Amino acid sequence: MAKYSHRKTVSEQTKQESLAVARGTQKPGQTKEQTRLIAQGVQKGIEQYKKQQKAKMRERDKLSKKQVAAEVVQPADDISNVDSNTRLPWILLVLSWMFFGVVFAFYGF
Repeated sequence: MAKYSHRKTVSEQTKQESLAVARGTQKPGQTKEQTRLIAQGVQKGIEQYKKQQKAKMRERDKLSKKQVAAEVVQPADDISNVDSNTRLPWILLVLSWMFFGVVFAFYGF
């Protein structure tokens, strides 16, 4: 039976980047062991940064999915508003004709 390790392997690109940063900050008289330890620290920092970015992306995806779901529901609300907004001009038109009818009836133009 295969056992799964909780430890993830680090990509070669991350290892190379961390080693390059460690060598770039290397001071005169620094041993290879010290440089290796610095590279490991930088590597852990890169891994942590990538984890944070993945978490942010998941959150953004969740928010965008919620927004898309809200937009699907929203047009139904807009349709009911459009119906009430299209009634108003007709009501005003009928009221104005009734007003003119009453004015003509009383003044007999």
